[in-house]
Amino acid sequence: MDIGVISVRYARALLKSATDAKQESVVYQEMMLLAKSFIDVPALRHTIDNPMLAKEKKQMLLETAVGGSESSALSKAFIALVLKEGRENMIQFMANSYVTLYRQQKNIILGKLTTATRVSAATEQKMRQMVEAKTQGTVEFETQVNPDIIGGFVLEYDTFRMDASVKSRLNAILQTLKK
Repeated sequence: MDIGVISVRYARALLKSATDAKQESVVYQEMMLLAKSFIDVPALRHTIDNPMLAKEKKQMLLETAVGGSESSALSKAFIALVLKEGRENMIQFMANSYVTLYRQQKNIILGKLTTATRVSAATEQKMRQMVEAKTQGTVEFETQVNPDIIGGFVLEYDTFRMDASVKSRLNAILQTLKK
């Protein structure tokens, strides 16, 4: 069976259970932490995929990845179910699917602001409000400093990209001069 289909089914079931228990935002944070753990610690993937490692050890590792002893009982039960069913090789995809489904349910849009220098909190808040007004949703905003853009900013959200950087303008001028 397809990994995507299976992971979405598990994620939907987890989201339904979390919604019924009114813990969907807690589980959302834990699933984001789990997905980030797989990215930050590539050895975690190899360890979880190791058939020689006992399920109890895998359970302990995965519970640590979602927050350790502070993790919710729902996330712990979910990890136990995944391990019982032998689907631990798909748990990263399940976590990512949960995050995606949660964002769709709550109308959360990812936004990213790239600037040449650090911006003030007020400027960041104005950009966030502008995106929220355009999308009619909540925005999870990430700011990034990239001195290569020289000045200005690059704003990305959903499928929209606004490049108001000095670097892109200089490149446009250069292309015009080459013609």
